[in-house]
Amino acid sequence: MAQMPGPPPVVGYTIAKKQPVKQVQEFIGRVEAVNKVNVIARVSAELEKAPFKEGTEVKKGDILYELEKPPYEAAVESAKASVDQFHALLRNATLTTERYQKLLSGPAGQQSSVDSALAQQQAYEAQMLGAQAQQKTAEINLGYTTITSPIDGKVGRIAVTVGNIVGPNSGTLTTIVSQDPMYITFPVPSPTLLELGKMYGPKGGFDAVILRVRLPDGTLYAEKGKLDYVDPTVAANTDTVIVRGTIPNPLQKVSKAGEVTVRPLIDGEFVTALVEGVEPIVSLAIPRSAVLSDQQGDYVYVVNNDDVVTQRRIQLGQSTAAVAMVSTGLSEGEKIVTEGIQRVRPNIKVAPQPAGPDPTKANGQ
Repeated sequence: MAQMPGPPPVVGYTIAKKQPVKQVQEFIGRVEAVNKVNVIARVSAELEKAPFKEGTEVKKGDILYELEKPPYEAAVESAKASVDQFHALLRNATLTTERYQKLLSGPAGQQSSVDSALAQQQAYEAQMLGAQAQQKTAEINLGYTTITSPIDGKVGRIAVTVGNIVGPNSGTLTTIVSQDPMYITFPVPSPTLLELGKMYGPKGGFDAVILRVRLPDGTLYAEKGKLDYVDPTVAANTDTVIVRGTIPNPLQKVSKAGEVTVRPLIDGEFVTALVEGVEPIVSLAIPRSAVLSDQQGDYVYVVNNDDVVTQRRIQLGQSTAAVAMVSTGLSEGEKIVTEGIQRVRPNIKVAPQPAGPDPTKANGQ
């Protein structure tokens, strides 16, 4: 006696629907300070004071180091004395020239005397200009004995301690790293950059996207940034282009002067850069769990009006772990098998019923 066929397998389905979704592309990026300055002594002298605390934030103009001043103060006084000396000689030479010029109108006057006096006057004028230049140089060198911060930022460790003789060849004394805002730089494959240009160029370019950051611990950084630069060359070894954005990096807490400060972003750390479209696009969405893959690509099982399952090849667009955005292969309103997939195969009849909660809604997509 022939065995009666069993009932068709029960499967759960979800209706493919269009919904707005924000396009997001992820790239591995790095945090970079907007400004970074290596502090170096510009004159040679003994390092007498370092009145800053390592790891604290300083303002532009704050004193970092004090070098030995007396030799440079003495050089300034010596230069001033030379200026005064040549000023007196020049005044005397000027008076002498004027006297000889007056004598020219009488029988005792000689043009040669006038010419000689005038030459001496001009020589003293040149010497005084040289002395004034030396005074200015001495004053500049004296100013270099006080080393101040050229930017706002966080000061690094002290590389040379008090008591050492430092100078232009002593190397870096410390480093100042600006803190707010920060750059986020990340390489983008050149084909992806072309795709982004086609997608957002007509919508305003940089203004059509925002920059988000996922921190190394996996949390999404609260601040939003803005793209502001694309490198003009492609890296030959990786076929990528460096893209840069700027993002705020505020203090996590208000600190007192001289305290070590903490900010979320640190120069040099790796992060995930998220390039997110400002305006959402409308796309066909299905649960990600409904998408299967083989060597030929992605596919889903579709239940037709006769409750028969067919295999459908699809192309995915921007997707998440829960939601797949389908660019081609499906139409709005079709029934997609999401539950009991293991019990179906192409061209069999099934007993479809609505699936459980729609993950596309549960995730706020």
